[in-house]
Amino acid sequence: MSFEVEPVNRSSLSSQIADQLQEAILDGTLKADDRLPTEEELSKRYQVSRPTIREALKRLAAKNLVRSKRGPTGGTFVTKPSVAQLSDSLTSAATMLVSLKEVDLDEVNAARLELETTCCRLAAAERSEDQLAALTNELEHQRDDQITAEDFCASDVRFHRIIADASGNRMLSFVMYAVIEALQPVSNMISYRFRERAVIVDQHQRLLEALHNRDADTACTVLREQIEYLAARHQDAQAWRASHSR
Repeated sequence: MSFEVEPVNRSSLSSQIADQLQEAILDGTLKADDRLPTEEELSKRYQVSRPTIREALKRLAAKNLVRSKRGPTGGTFVTKPSVAQLSDSLTSAATMLVSLKEVDLDEVNAARLELETTCCRLAAAERSEDQLAALTNELEHQRDDQITAEDFCASDVRFHRIIADASGNRMLSFVMYAVIEALQPVSNMISYRFRERAVIVDQHQRLLEALHNRDADTACTVLREQIEYLAARHQDAQAWRASHSR
């Protein structure tokens, strides 16, 4: 295993070294599960101190690009990509954007409509019987009047995530996780006082039936209906907050 060592500026050495190693990982020079040279070997290659190398590796570990293992066969290894971990990072970033009001709910709804419409069209053709069964289970859970608003929202998230997975497109599913798991819960918790569960359940029932029948057009129509319904409830919530903040 070999990768090119470029000259580094004396300021922010650990950051520059981390950037070079990250580039080697991202371009495939360093592959998943490859063992990196030791701290001593890296310090000689870069002509820096071992603490500087240690700080660079910490930067990579913070991004889940490398992991450390102790023992005779230990060392620092390139982390095998995990969809779940990368999805968590994307979800956290999306949640922060919403929380800091860098994106508004109109943008959230527009993004969700475009992305999930594609998911629905693909899912109508690609969905499996197991995925239909999982959607049915979530729908039954949502019909339980005893579950809390938080439980209902969590089930709503799972319902739409199943649809994303049913698209059969892993990249689309990955992107949708950020929308569904970060943005949708925020939207749900804003509007849960104003929406009616029965309306959401009815929409989910019709969406499930459309996917069962492989009817992509109807599935997309129901999805648009639900997003527009929630957008209206968002407006109700915002109006209520404005009137009670005076």
